[in-house]
Amino acid sequence: MWYIALFLVFLAADQAVKLWVVQHLALYESAPLLPGFLELRYIQNTGGGWSILSDYTWLLSILTAFIMLVLLYLLLRRIVRHPLGRTACVLLLAGGCGNLIDRLRLGYVVDMFNFQFISYPVFNVADIAVVIGMILAAVYYLFLYEKYDGPERGNRHGDAASRQ
Repeated sequence: MWYIALFLVFLAADQAVKLWVVQHLALYESAPLLPGFLELRYIQNTGGGWSILSDYTWLLSILTAFIMLVLLYLLLRRIVRHPLGRTACVLLLAGGCGNLIDRLRLGYVVDMFNFQFISYPVFNVADIAVVIGMILAAVYYLFLYEKYDGPERGNRHGDAASRQ
């Protein structure tokens, strides 16, 4: 199943880039990636996006684990059946797991991508997966959910479950 491969690719890429950064850059050190556009900058984030809930790693870990369990439930029970919705769930799961691994193992999340041309929080591969997953989830929910996975899906598609 390609969803498992997608999950593993994002999770492995996230952990590999974090490992490389920790081994090759000192804390707060920068290295050019795309000069003038994007640099690698090693930081340790004890919060979530935009450093919200800084120093509440335990709370973020619990919330993330709960959300990951909900996403896993949606995928395993096939509640979300459309490929775009499933892809969104898998990307959210991969990104959440990547950052959860850091929080549980290190007590903080390793971030490294820093835009040089705007003021934007430093982020990592897991964050990229979460952002892409959220965009896909929004598109899925706005345009596809009612047609494929909404409450009336059984009646419209003639599923055996709707005849019981």
